[in-house]
Amino acid sequence: MPIDFSLTEEQRQLQALARRFAKEVILPVAQEYDEKEEVPWPVIEKLHEVGLLNATIPEEYGGMGLKMLDEVIVGEELAYACMGIYTIPMASDLGITPVLLAGNEEQKRRFLKPLTEKPALAAFALSEPGNGSDAAALKTRAVRQGDYYILNGTKMWISNGGEAEWVVVFATLNPELRHKGVVALVVEKGTPGFSAVKIHGKMGQRASGTYELVFEEVKVPVQNRLGEEGEGFKIAMNTLNKTRIPVAAGSVGVARRALDEAKKYAKEREAFGQPIASFQAIQFKLADMMIGIETARMYTYYAAWLADQGLPHAHASAIAKAYASEIAFEAANQAIQIHGGYGYVREFPVEKLLRDVKLNQIYEGTNEIQRLIIARHLLAE
Repeated sequence: MPIDFSLTEEQRQLQALARRFAKEVILPVAQEYDEKEEVPWPVIEKLHEVGLLNATIPEEYGGMGLKMLDEVIVGEELAYACMGIYTIPMASDLGITPVLLAGNEEQKRRFLKPLTEKPALAAFALSEPGNGSDAAALKTRAVRQGDYYILNGTKMWISNGGEAEWVVVFATLNPELRHKGVVALVVEKGTPGFSAVKIHGKMGQRASGTYELVFEEVKVPVQNRLGEEGEGFKIAMNTLNKTRIPVAAGSVGVARRALDEAKKYAKEREAFGQPIASFQAIQFKLADMMIGIETARMYTYYAAWLADQGLPHAHASAIAKAYASEIAFEAANQAIQIHGGYGYVREFPVEKLLRDVKLNQIYEGTNEIQRLIIARHLLAE
């Protein structure tokens, strides 16, 4: 069977829709919401109108049923305009994924359908104040009492945490069991004892809301549990194995924007009587950006294809996420260098690209964790 690198007609139309949306709706307001450090609800509402919000929800629950490759195509375009704004729908898909992977039919209808009926978000809560990369060392406790779990603890760095209609919360039934004692619970907005505190002063991605979530004697119905007791850690890891791929796609989008901005400036800026684009030192920087973008995109597509085929993809998503986020950071860094002093001020967009994409090297598993995943896959062969 031959390898086909072309997109389908439907995928090209999806790409065109996302590109037009990014240019006409996101790009004009990206700097404004970054500076205000506010979630751009008008943008979220328009994403919902065109069907690009929560688009991975299957058609039977009211969504578009986008596959991973489709999601990657859209993600690159949205992140080109603003990685912070793109994180909002991306983090919602992160919250949706555990329900798709482990929810029963009743849970899927109850939790997913409402997200398609209005501009609404979901969230995923795994990280804690003292627990980032060591995901099995949870301190948030869930104690079974009849038909409820009593939830106590704190989650940290949760995207959409204060806006979401519901949050998938990972808690431990017994800390001594580590990953074998984890349970996944869907906690709905407004549940007594559940509060969200917005984190201010972020370096980048300031248009997306990031929260500390606090649970104080929160009663969660057993019917809100995804899978069985002890399956929560596996659900979380299977989720992240999929959702790291859209992070890679966002990184490609940022890198592409960095190249476009750098190329434009290099053609306009003159030094020594000629455009700086004529200097080999600048040309090599642009060429290296192009090398990174093209290779990162192709591998991100490959990881997405593996996921869509139902094939093992944990190592591929780790490679895509680590590689794409690193080439994007370097592309943004070199774009600033090409702009010189102008790259260091907000008059030009390249400083924001660097601030935004730094987080791509950290969230959904640091790139050090990605290397651990890759190494374990390599050594297990």
